[in-house]
Amino acid sequence: MPRYKNGPSFIKKATTALSVKGHPAFSQRKSPVSKKLIIGICAMENKSRSKPMKQILIRLEAQNFFQIIVFTNEMLKKSIDEWPKVDGLLAFYSTGFPLEKAIEYSKKFKPFLINDLEMQRIIRDREQVYSLLKKENVPVPRYEVLKRMDDLNQTLEEEQDMEEQEDHVKINGTCFTKPFVEKPVNADDHNIYIYYPQAAGGGSQRLFRKVFERSSIYSPISRVRKFGSYLYEDFMPTDGQDVKVYTIGLHYAHAEARKSPTLDGRVERDKDGKELRYPVILSAKEKEIARQVALAFKQNICGFDLLRANGKVYVCDVNGFSFVKNSQKYYDDCAQVLGYAMIFYPLAIPIGYSSLAICLSVNYKLHIAE
Repeated sequence: MPRYKNGPSFIKKATTALSVKGHPAFSQRKSPVSKKLIIGICAMENKSRSKPMKQILIRLEAQNFFQIIVFTNEMLKKSIDEWPKVDGLLAFYSTGFPLEKAIEYSKKFKPFLINDLEMQRIIRDREQVYSLLKKENVPVPRYEVLKRMDDLNQTLEEEQDMEEQEDHVKINGTCFTKPFVEKPVNADDHNIYIYYPQAAGGGSQRLFRKVFERSSIYSPISRVRKFGSYLYEDFMPTDGQDVKVYTIGLHYAHAEARKSPTLDGRVERDKDGKELRYPVILSAKEKEIARQVALAFKQNICGFDLLRANGKVYVCDVNGFSFVKNSQKYYDDCAQVLGYAMIFYPLAIPIGYSSLAICLSVNYKLHIAE
């Protein structure tokens, strides 16, 4: 690990060096650390080498303060003792990623984490996500959970409290009248069903990850699934739009809307074939929700879904690590805010800043104050 100068006077000096109007030309400034920080990007290659990640890493490297090491899929198969040793780690789960090994690595070698790893276990479980959101007073739709499987995917022996009628279900004594939503508890499963009442034609809309031009399909089947564990919640009418929010720390949130897959299931695309997104201005309450989500899940880079319905707002999903797909401004802002935070994190420890989120908050405010 590099040795750092520390103390309030040096931090003040570094602050003066880094603060300018607009996006700073970091490469033209003296680094406040004695050598480049080694930052590891620990993820599956299809994520770590995606266009948004490449755009942000190019900007971080141009700041001339960081040496970036991208972990390969082959590297992730090896023992953690053979993984590169880094000062800071950006690690995040996707299908195939060895999350438990990454947690073991972080505990043994203690790099500072941009996104907490143990909380990523919770993000993979919709029941735990909603439970934590409720605990933090973040609004979520009314819901109940029907558990048929345990954490080892073994069938539970106790009888489940579930009753199904033509136009409603009762879960643990709570009644959900159609339309209602049925989500797998396992957040890796994106097969979400919406069931409609007979008065609206019955059947169900089946949502899934985008396949070519479709994100959902209608089915005449009106009965709920009989195998697996599911979370049931009220369907929220949203005027046909989903709002996607992307945070960087506690005081930066980018939001955009897309056509809801609950409409006709057809994906709207632009002339370049990319899904159409529309800029969204968040209200003060929604910005506070973004701060609460990032803080509760300890994910400095975090995506989540908002539902705007009946004059209220609800969080219906927390995705964890997620980048905006096609925004040069977001790439600039993300690299700048992260760059500030990663430089200041080792400097801030001696004066009581214990989390990277606080550094992101302090340094983002520092920048926008200019």
